[in-house]
This record gives sequence, C-alpha cells and structure tokens, in this order.
Amino acid sequence: MTEVNRNKVKKKSIKKRLNKGTKQWLEVLPFIGIGIILFSVLVLFPQIKNLYMAITDYSIMPGHVNTFVGLINFKKALFGFSVPGSDSYFFWIAFRNNILAILVTVPGQLVLGLLVAVLINGVKYGKNIYKVLFYLAVICDWVVVSNIFNYIFQSDKAGLVNYLLIKAHLISAPIAWLQNAWTANAVIWIFCIWKGVGWVMLIYTAALQGISKDLYEAAQIDGANVFQQFFRITLPSLKNTTFFLIINLTIGAMGIFIQVFLLTQGGPIGTTDVLINYSYTRAFKYFEFGYGAAVSILTGLFVFSLSMTCKKYMRYGQEN
Repeated sequence: MTEVNRNKVKKKSIKKRLNKGTKQWLEVLPFIGIGIILFSVLVLFPQIKNLYMAITDYSIMPGHVNTFVGLINFKKALFGFSVPGSDSYFFWIAFRNNILAILVTVPGQLVLGLLVAVLINGVKYGKNIYKVLFYLAVICDWVVVSNIFNYIFQSDKAGLVNYLLIKAHLISAPIAWLQNAWTANAVIWIFCIWKGVGWVMLIYTAALQGISKDLYEAAQIDGANVFQQFFRITLPSLKNTTFFLIINLTIGAMGIFIQVFLLTQGGPIGTTDVLINYSYTRAFKYFEFGYGAAVSILTGLFVFSLSMTCKKYMRYGQEN
C-alpha cells in the first residue's frame, strides 16, 4: 500500500470515528443537556466569577472599574497575622476555630452517633420510633433551633443552663455564654454535635445491620463478652462507614456558617468567626468582595487538601 493510500485510509478512519462520536453525543445530549446547563450556570460560572473577583479590586458600586490586583487579597489573608486587628489576624482566628470545630465536633458526633446506633440496634421493639426521635434534630429548622439555643444559653439567670447550674450550686453568678470567646465557641460546637448525631446514628444503624450475626454467635461461643465483641467485631466491620463519616463530617465542620451567623455573628470581636462566616462578613457587610472571594478560595483549597489527605492515609476500602 502506497503512502497516499495509507493517508486516505487513515483520514477515512478518523472521519468515521468522528462521525460516530458526534452521533453518540447527539443521542445522549437530550438526557445530559439540562444537567450540563445547570452545572455551567450554578457551579462552573460562579467558580470562575469567584476567581475573577479574588484577583481584582471588585466592587458592585456603579461606575467602579474592577482593576487587576493579582494575589494581593490572598496575601492580606495569609500574611501579617502577628499584628492584632489585621486582616490576616482575623483570618487565622477563623481558621483556628474551624480546626477546633473539626477536632471537637467530628469525634463527638462519631462517638455519640455510634453509641446511640448500637443501643438502638440492640433494642427488640420500637427501633424506628427511636430513630425518628433522634433524627428530629437533623430536620429541625435552623432558625427555630438557634432561638432555642439562645434561650437555653442566655447570659442572665433566666437562661436554662445558668438556672440549673445556679440551683445545683455549681456557679454563683450567671455565665455570659455567648459573650465570651471560648464559651461561645463551646455552645457552637454543642449545637453542631446535637444537630448531627441523628444523621451519624442513621448511617451507623444501616451499617450495623450488614454485620453477620454469625460473627457474634461465634464470639459468644468462644466466651467473648459484650465489650470484646464491640471492639473485635463491630468496630472493624464499621471501618469503611467510619471513613465515609469522617470525610463528610470534616467537610461539614469546615462548612460551619449558619450556626455562627445565627448565634454569635462572629462576636465578640471576631473570636467565634469561622472561615465561611468571615468571608461572608467581609464581602456583604464591608463590601470587600475581592477579599471575601479570596478567603472562600483558600477555604476550598484547604477542604480539598484535607479530604485528599484523609483518603490517602485512611485507605478507603484497602489495607494500609
């Protein structure tokens, strides 16, 4: 076969594959077209616009020209944290609060959720009723629950927690729970744990039902007690489920916003701020949209890096 004929055959083959691929795309386009449009409008375009805002002096004021500023907004957030009151100082406080939320709320939800799931799984009657009761916290409206928590942790004697503590002679004067940095953060963490335990319980309950009863029967024959069965059978069997929960709860802890927004709004003086609330405040309260966009990008990069790190070292579905 001559060189000319080989080129003709090659071009014909490419054209045939191209036509076949185009035909296949046209056949599936009606099914995925709406999804592609929604993804482009609701996800892709906002991300591109957010990046544009982060590298410009963006403003919504009429007549303002958005000038390119490069990485200045990122530098404002990352550097200069040693100066109290600086942009970076409050950024790293918000970052610290997110990290503390991960360290407190993720183990708290895991332990309590697993404990409740194991107890419900051992009940003979009324399992669904208990599941519904614990899951009610998950579906409760955020605004309603926030108002309840505001009442429970009021800073005067009328607050339920202060009232109980004073009656129990554990404190002599009311505690201003939401006006102090660490007590306010503690209330936010309690709020997060209380709201998420029901979801963790539901996932663990489903996973527990997948563990073969033969394993427990064999363990009982060998003389294993309840605690040995739990640590030798239940926990290892829930390894993949626990990994799934850790990833999702970690991302959720980094995404804390509405709890802070409704309870403390970042106060006092930004000490209870988290990254998303800090970004929101700088953008929509002080109209620093470029800086707020930069903070949101840094938050997203950290969440992605944290998720990939967990996936690498926890080895989902594999042995280390």
